[in-house]
Amino acid sequence: MASSSSPPPRLGLAELAEEQRIDTILVAHALQGIRIQVLLRLLLAIFVVLSVTVEPPIYSTTLCVALAAAYAGWCALGAILAPRVGLLAIRFSWLILLVDLCALVAVTAVASGSDQISWTADVLVTGFAIVPMIAAISMRPLVCAAVVIPTVVVYFAAQVIARIPNGRPWSVIALETLVIVVLALGAVLLSRLQRSRVETIGSLAAQRRRLLDDVMQIEQRERRDLAEHLHDGALQYVLGARQELASLGEGPYDAESIARIDGALRSAAQLLRSTLGELHPAVLDQAGLAVALADLARSVEQRSTLTIAVDAVGWPDDLRSPADPLLFATARELLTNVVKHAGATRVDLTVEIDDGRGRLVVLDDGVGIDEAALSDRVAGGHIGLASRRVRLGGQGGSLTVRRHPDGGTVAIAEVPMSEVPMGGLHLGHE
Repeated sequence: MASSSSPPPRLGLAELAEEQRIDTILVAHALQGIRIQVLLRLLLAIFVVLSVTVEPPIYSTTLCVALAAAYAGWCALGAILAPRVGLLAIRFSWLILLVDLCALVAVTAVASGSDQISWTADVLVTGFAIVPMIAAISMRPLVCAAVVIPTVVVYFAAQVIARIPNGRPWSVIALETLVIVVLALGAVLLSRLQRSRVETIGSLAAQRRRLLDDVMQIEQRERRDLAEHLHDGALQYVLGARQELASLGEGPYDAESIARIDGALRSAAQLLRSTLGELHPAVLDQAGLAVALADLARSVEQRSTLTIAVDAVGWPDDLRSPADPLLFATARELLTNVVKHAGATRVDLTVEIDDGRGRLVVLDDGVGIDEAALSDRVAGGHIGLASRRVRLGGQGGSLTVRRHPDGGTVAIAEVPMSEVPMGGLHLGHE
């Protein structure tokens, strides 16, 4: 089973909506977009009303003013209802955009009857540039395109109709239409960019929540493993010593009983020191990763039937880096899995630095990994390897675990090495 350090796939809006906390953020973001659309729509309505009143058409003035007033009333009603209807405004925002376009077309069409003696239609036609800006607020690029494409078509048609009385050359109409085309294309691209940003941020937030859940499971699992380790190890020796002490209270002291008590307490102390050393080995800070791994190997050998060979030739003795605890914890987890599941007799553990990356390789001669069984163990709550993979991935590293061609299992953990000066050794770029 392999893992890479590539970013997780981006979730779509439908998938993000299934995350309750993320869905709340998406709705709030969409409502903010609706408020911006309402503001732009009100400004468009004001523009339409001013166009038919400041520069009224000669013919059908009353009808133009009535249409403009009706559109302004529609926009004012929308501004009042939008905050109250909430999700409905988000769901039907595309339909309202089409209403904006139809209203502007209707007023412009009526005003165009006076093109020969009035500039009203010429003024109104510039309002088509506002429609793509309103559509760009939407997080649905296809809906935005469905609005801005008719806008371009209607704008061009209005310019062609007005060409004869106004005497505009075709080159001017083409250039003015090109401006609307650019605005329409920009609106679609902005809508797509906004959707992409929301999906990316939402995916990161969802991943963060899931990682927090994983961390809680990891902590619970580590506490359970520690409790089992102490219960099956040191506690049994302590209980045995107590039984010996109880038997001493019932009869004369003898050297054999005292020796058994002493042996049990020594074994308990040794197991406790070994456990504490594995949890946070002081030797890791004092002597480095190579020595800490050698101590870990000896500790695992003492409580198992494994023979562990440690090769740290490729790891500088005087190096101390932030990657040390991460690689050590990974080695501990991998060796624990070998003891529990591999049925192996020998393990080769290698640690080295290659091309600015720290690499840990654990190869055993056991039965070989069963990827299906590994997935079942993860689903059953045994997330040790999964937690290591998450933590390595968080540092830009990776963990791969697979069946070795010659038998057994090989696990390779890699992590980028930070620039850490120690004993004259520098890693990274100057």
